[in-house]
Amino acid sequence: MQKKVRILIVEDEVAIREGLIDVFVYHGYDVDFSGDGIEGLKKALTGTFDLILLDVMLPGMNGFDICNQVREHDRDQAIIMLTAKSSDDDIIEGLTLGADDYVSKPFSIAQLLLRVNAVLRRTRSVIQQGNTISLGDDVVIDTQNLSGHCGKDPISFTRREIDILIYLLANSERPVSRDELLNKVWGYAADADLETRTVDIHIAKLRRKIEVNHSEPQYLVTVRGAGYRLIGSI
Repeated sequence: MQKKVRILIVEDEVAIREGLIDVFVYHGYDVDFSGDGIEGLKKALTGTFDLILLDVMLPGMNGFDICNQVREHDRDQAIIMLTAKSSDDDIIEGLTLGADDYVSKPFSIAQLLLRVNAVLRRTRSVIQQGNTISLGDDVVIDTQNLSGHCGKDPISFTRREIDILIYLLANSERPVSRDELLNKVWGYAADADLETRTVDIHIAKLRRKIEVNHSEPQYLVTVRGAGYRLIGSI
């Protein structure tokens, strides 16, 4: 028998939490839950979950702090944050701390399931050539260990960030659009009707790590109207 995918739901609103539990159990997932931030962090740090669905506003400890601590222990852990629909700051902070994606409240169950399935799928469309990406004379990235350095400064990456770099490297002869990255790296269907800033925020995070001057990028550049290119890779 195939092992069930395990999901941890950390959500303090009882009606939302119980509704999510029912939905994911119905779709065949093994579900654990917590309505408290401190307890949620303890469960999250066990490393036994395929995905964590994490609310921002929680008693005891907020979702941002939980995400940050989980990322310090495991840069591969899949995390989707639940944010207030009107709060761009929540979205930016969650993705900056390393969440793979976000879902804004109120959300449709269909879109939530789409995003969960896409994050879990973690599409591997690219065959990696070796374990190192070098950019100019300054940046060396170890894609296997999710680490590297820019000049003398050490860098750490999430798995999603490395996946973006690998895909851009494999297609460095042309610009790659946001929609293509959502399709090939996040695993969303090409015809999915999504409004998301996930790609833009991940690109901004990467520039802060690999560019000497992230406001004037040399390596991860924007091609106006077409997408992004990774330049100077070896």
